[in-house]
Amino acid sequence: MGSAEDALDATHMSLSDLTIKAAKPNSDKDYKLADGGALFLVISKSGSKLWRFRYRFMGREKMLSLGSYPDVGLKAARGRRDEAKKVLATGVDPSFERKRQLIAASILANSTFMGVAKEYIEKLEADGIAEATRKKTNWLASLLEKDLGSRPIAQIEPYEVVSALKKIEKRGNYESAKRARSFASRVFKYAIWTARAKVDPAADVGGALKSPKVVHRAAILTPEGVGGLLRDIEAFEGHMTTHAALRLSPHVFVRPGELRHAEWHEFDFDKCCWRIPASKMKMGIEHVVPLSRQSTAILLAVREITGEEKYAFPSIRTGDRPMSENTINVALRRLGYTSDEMTGHGFRSTASTLLNESGKWQPDAIEAALAHQDKNKVRGSYNRGQYWAERVAMAQWWSDYLDRLREGSSTKGHILAR
Repeated sequence: MGSAEDALDATHMSLSDLTIKAAKPNSDKDYKLADGGALFLVISKSGSKLWRFRYRFMGREKMLSLGSYPDVGLKAARGRRDEAKKVLATGVDPSFERKRQLIAASILANSTFMGVAKEYIEKLEADGIAEATRKKTNWLASLLEKDLGSRPIAQIEPYEVVSALKKIEKRGNYESAKRARSFASRVFKYAIWTARAKVDPAADVGGALKSPKVVHRAAILTPEGVGGLLRDIEAFEGHMTTHAALRLSPHVFVRPGELRHAEWHEFDFDKCCWRIPASKMKMGIEHVVPLSRQSTAILLAVREITGEEKYAFPSIRTGDRPMSENTINVALRRLGYTSDEMTGHGFRSTASTLLNESGKWQPDAIEAALAHQDKNKVRGSYNRGQYWAERVAMAQWWSDYLDRLREGSSTKGHILAR
């Protein structure tokens, strides 16, 4: 793209470092020293020496700053001029390309792992994740913050991810390390989608981690054992709301966190159901629990005690908070059941096992009652509604069955055996 200016520059001798160093400022005005190829050095009145590249784009003369001397030497300035000419040859304005590169560099420099992680979590929140999932995701981010948080996400190498995960492992938290790796990988993928990284360094490092021991949540799975447990629960002498939560747990078999966070406005005693909002569910989908006559009676009794509170099962210390997450398990230990025998979460396994063994109910209806997520969310929601009538009948049958087991006398429970 020749021009009169290029022809004029060609008549000048090329600059040398000696010439540039010897150039003195003019007290009256700035002046230029041409190097050829539309590159020249502006000697300002203040004494600064600034590289400029002159070019035409879309019929207009423009200037591109290439830095100041001596920070940008003669050779480097010529290299920058040549790069600008290559950009110009593609039909792109070098000034626009320079601004684009500066913006991109700024974004990359400010895109730390923790910054992207927080943005990713905000996206999940906007998509409507459950509160429990939000807390868990923030916790996983906190595990990686010290080692990776301030690092530019595009510069993180696989060995850095492994090093951070190994520190979690050394504390004996093997499962947490696995989950932290999975979370990190999702953050890196989000960075790729938003043009702030090109690779996922956490993708293939799982093999460097120890496999966590499979933890089976203890549960009583025989009718005789369940009968003994129910008799022990009836004989429990602890706090009244704890006793009520213990009695209700086998009937509704929800997750312990869902039970302790239950609020009175969620219960519809006219329609005999408990509507758990999506924000409290593990899978982020509303779950409706049919209430049997027995479940309703337990809830109406406890409402006489806590009906003025927000939570059906509030903390013993304050009604502003729900029951502690350890309350049910502590109560079971007081009843004599070790962590290897029965847990609060175990009531779900108990119900799943015995309901399936009864042969009376469709497996999909049992899965819907347990709020197990179908891989297809739309289909899963449809199935939950499809099996509602069966679930209502199953809830009443289950409570009646539990009553029969509790009234049985073939097997003594822990308390009655002592």
